[in-house]
Parts: sequence; structure tokens; C-alpha cells
Amino acid sequence: MATFAWQNYRIMTLIKSISGIRGTIGGEAGDNLSPEDIVKFSSAYGQWLKANSPKEKVKVVVGRDARMSGEMVNRLVVATLQALGIDVIDLGLSTTPTVELAVPMEKAQGGIILTASHNPKEWNALKLLNDKGEFISAEDGEKLLQIAHDSKAKYATVGKLGSYTQDDSYLKKHIDHVLALELVDKKAIESKNFKIVVDAVNSTGGIFVPALLRALGVKDIVEMYCEANGEFPHNPEPLPENLLEISEAVKKHNADLGIVVDPDVDRLALISEDGEMFGEEYTLVACADYVLSKKPGNTVSNMSSTRALRDITEKHGGSYFSSAVGEVNVVTKMKEVNAVIGGEGNGGIIDPQLHYGRDSLIGTALFLSLLSALKLSVSELKKTYPEYFMSKGKIELEPSMEVDHLLNEIQKKYTDQKPNTIDGVKIDFKNSWVHLRKSNTESIIRVYTEASSQIEAVNLMNRFKAELLAFGN
Repeated sequence: MATFAWQNYRIMTLIKSISGIRGTIGGEAGDNLSPEDIVKFSSAYGQWLKANSPKEKVKVVVGRDARMSGEMVNRLVVATLQALGIDVIDLGLSTTPTVELAVPMEKAQGGIILTASHNPKEWNALKLLNDKGEFISAEDGEKLLQIAHDSKAKYATVGKLGSYTQDDSYLKKHIDHVLALELVDKKAIESKNFKIVVDAVNSTGGIFVPALLRALGVKDIVEMYCEANGEFPHNPEPLPENLLEISEAVKKHNADLGIVVDPDVDRLALISEDGEMFGEEYTLVACADYVLSKKPGNTVSNMSSTRALRDITEKHGGSYFSSAVGEVNVVTKMKEVNAVIGGEGNGGIIDPQLHYGRDSLIGTALFLSLLSALKLSVSELKKTYPEYFMSKGKIELEPSMEVDHLLNEIQKKYTDQKPNTIDGVKIDFKNSWVHLRKSNTESIIRVYTEASSQIEAVNLMNRFKAELLAFGN
């Protein structure tokens, strides 16, 4: 996935795993996401699209989350595209998966989602899509970066400016597409009379998630922070430490389930009826369990996701495959192995029957279809899955330490385990694994481990930290 990353709010280098041009609003041009930078990269994207499109007239779909800077950024992006002679379809307040779905439906050549995903409200970003509604590749990102560096845009004359159309129909279109899928069992969901609490962190999930639930026949919905005003009431990343309030609300309201989405609605976290986290890693596991029970096949997740997906896939007679970290890498592998479902352990569900992008709406519909087919509570369902525990950390490197050297030494030491090196080094043991990745923006090595207990996962992390540092001495 093509990305321009910021460290200390400065443009650094093209990296994978996080899409888009992102930064904080305000400050000096070139240091933060200033109006000049927004225009510069919007222009580069438009030029790249025009250079790669066989059509004389190029069309782009634009949508945004509810960040307070969103309207301002939207105006700059739209005007820049129009100045290049590009027609714009503006979905207004939308979601990342909705824009991804809209691009091919509109027969557009690209799409831009204005969202900094789980980053705080000071941030915004341009997520860039190709004509399939999928994130642009690293190779395309490099070309785009070069165009931005050259800054030699040729804008349209007054008679050839791009058109501008607002389209607010895609909330309904997205939901209709979800409900049309064979595996989404609306009748069963409606019959269960679920009571569900929703925390949409005051972004566009507050519009889309309750609307989906109502369309699925859920009548008892408790809405928390569902006003799309961009005033995030807590850290918007859907991690346990940020979700204490909804955990209490689920218990207080005697609800069956809590649903949490991030600001652009591509990550789905679930709360069990007892107020405990179902676990972002297990959102994909549960949805895959349901899909595979109806349609056996292969699955894909990134290398840092739980082994439970592999176990569930093999239980249903399918094959599990891993990819490098990053949605674009997951999608590429899914197409390669014809996977029936895939995603990432951060609550990202990709159902190719809908589109190749992480989508909390399809994740919600599949999970509720699964729950409706069982006589189990959410906490009881969780107990049916293989239990794994993760630990995540990092190693701060001294200037004398060479990252590739350290990873190569670890790889050689564990040759017998046949390490996977498509994205750093991942070593699988019988009941655990460790994944070591270098950062593209910091002098660190990220260390991820998973084992059958939290203590084992932490001990495994500490062991590999010590081994890496020993190679550096």
C-alpha cells in the first residue's frame, strides 16, 4: 500500500501498511498537512490518474469522515481535481469502505477518502484508491511521489474544468449491497431481537452503523457518540484501554453486544455481553468461522494476526495463507489464492463478495448472522475458539546497530524453523510465533509474539529482544 509517512510531522519516505498522505492540520507548509501540501498531493494524484487512464475524461469519487478539518480539506481536494479537468463525485460524510465500493460502481478512475483513520482529531489524510476501489500499490505510490516532487502540473483551461456532483445515495447503496449477500441472514437477525450498544466516536460510523442495524431488523440500539461532529470523546483507536465506557454501558443496558468502529469505519471491535472485549483479532476469526461453515475455502490475514484464523480455516477443510502487513498485501494474496474471506487482526474484515477492502458493515452483518444461528452469548462464542494471547513491543536501536544485519542473524539462527521473510522475519513454533519487523520511520524493530498464555507471549518477546540485542553487541 502506498503511503507517505510523517515522523515529527515531516514527510519522510514512501512506506507500506498505512495508506495515504497524512499529517496534522496547521503549521508551516512542508512540516504539517498544510493547504499547500493538500493541493500538492491532490494535484500529483490527479496527474497520475490522467497519465494512467485511457479515457480522455477522468472521474474521481471523494468521501470524508467527520473530522473538524474534513470540510476544509475536502474543498481543497475537490477544487484541485476540478482544476486538472477531473470530474468529482462527492459523497460527503462517508466511510472508507463506502468510497471503495462507490469507485467501481461509478466507473471512476480513482477515489480519495479524507480520513486519518484511528489518529486523533488533529490529524487528517488523503487515502488514495485506484480504479478498482483498492489502495494504490507501492510502485504507483513511488510514481505519484515523484510527480509531487517535480511539481509541474498542467491545469485545465476554463472550458475544460472538471464537473462537481454531490451524491448522498451511497449510505443506502452500501447497506443494500450488504443485505443482498447470500450469507447475510436478515430474517434470523431480526428474530433474535438483539439489544446493541454502538460507539462510533462521533464520526461517520454514527450514521452508517445504526442505519445498517435498523436495516437488519435490530430495533433496540443504544447510541453512544454517534453524532458526526468530529469531537472524538476518547482516543479513536478501538483498543481495550479506550473502550471502558462502552464496556460499562453494555452491562448497564443488559445488551447482547457492543459495536465499536474507528472514524472511517474499516475496523470493527466487539464487546461481549459481560462487558469484556471480544478481541479485535477475533472479529475476523468469528466472521471467517461463519463464512467457512457455509462456503468452504481459503483465508488470508497478515503475518502479525492471530494463529486462530489458521486453526479455524483448517477445521473447515480450507487452507490458510499469510501476507505481508498492509491491506493491499492482504488483498493481493486473497486474489492469488482465491480466498473466500480475509483481513487483518485489527478488526478489518474483507469479504470479496462485496469488495476488496476492510469493511465494518459487512463484518457486523456476518457476525450477527453467526450469532443468530447459535444459541450462545457473545462470551460463550468466544470460548469456542482457540485461545491465544499476544504481546507487542519494540527494540530501540543504537546508531551502531544495523537492522538488516540483526534480522539476518536471527533468520540464520532459526533456519530449522524455516522463517518467513516476506515482511521482516516470522518464526513459527509449535504453540507460538514471533514476528520481527523493522520500522521505516523510526530506528526500531517491532516485535510481535503470540502464545497460549499471556505470560508465554511476554516471555517469548523478552527472549527475542535479548537475542537481537546480543547480535548487536
